[in-house]
Amino acid sequence: MFVSVLLFIFGLLLLIKGGDWFVDAASSIAHRLHMPELLIGATVVSIGTTLPEVMVSAQGAMVGSGSIAFGNAVGSIICNTSLIAAITLVVRPARVERKTLLLPSIAFFVAAAFYCFNAYVYGAFSRTSGLILLGMFVVYMVMTIMQMKNPAFAPKENEEEVVPETTMGRDILMLVVGAAVIVVGARLLVDNAQIIARALGVPESVIALTLVALGTSLPELVTAITSLIKGCGALSLGNIIGANLFNLVLVSGTAITISPFNLASASATSLTIDIPLMLGVMLIMTVPALTREKMSRWQGVVLLGCYAAYCAFLFFVA
Repeated sequence: MFVSVLLFIFGLLLLIKGGDWFVDAASSIAHRLHMPELLIGATVVSIGTTLPEVMVSAQGAMVGSGSIAFGNAVGSIICNTSLIAAITLVVRPARVERKTLLLPSIAFFVAAAFYCFNAYVYGAFSRTSGLILLGMFVVYMVMTIMQMKNPAFAPKENEEEVVPETTMGRDILMLVVGAAVIVVGARLLVDNAQIIARALGVPESVIALTLVALGTSLPELVTAITSLIKGCGALSLGNIIGANLFNLVLVSGTAITISPFNLASASATSLTIDIPLMLGVMLIMTVPALTREKMSRWQGVVLLGCYAAYCAFLFFVA
């Protein structure tokens, strides 16, 4: 088991580094092609920081571990919102723009409604459900690109142009290398999470909802910390909402398409605790942003309290 723990940690490190290389390279390419800054954050960065979840869930689905695939997506959303976004809010609450957050917020809750329909009505996710979720991802990307063409979202004329310090060839190479490192890290993470779970007698879904979810959410945490240092808390919030959406439509959609599953293979608390908490923390975070265009420190405190209670419940009660 000691070796498995070391490999688990090594897998996390690979995910972090691979995600870092991928995001840096993708952002550099986007700047080189003169894509708007907001478009980079809403698409490239969010997809890049969600890649670990995509790879972990896909790897889990391919080895038939539906609880890892399901738990990682839901757990990452809970972790992103009630831990990472909460830290951002506690340290530096920020004003936000409704126009920036409206589309991803609406898209998230539409996808969540479809997700809940499958979970509560059918108790299963078919391959058709996975394809529909992936279709939602494509529609969202198209709508985002169309939205960015709106003059209101265009870069300001006096905004300083970012000049990439690397060559296009190096960026493409690092993009590929970053993706490959993420694949290897995801495999180590999934394999050794299952070994550790069996050795400790802990359900795989609990491991997925906590350790694996936290590990694959580390790129979002790095992004949030960087945004705080630069005084851009609102950008971090937008990235987290985008990443949460991608967890539902891209991460879950990929895993379900590869290996459809029913919730009998997931934790018994999935329907009673996990999904309701996922929706609840997102409402706590997004409603004030959309109605008042500002975030408050109390939201961060409440969200951190939710995450602490959730982890305590999983380890001591579930």
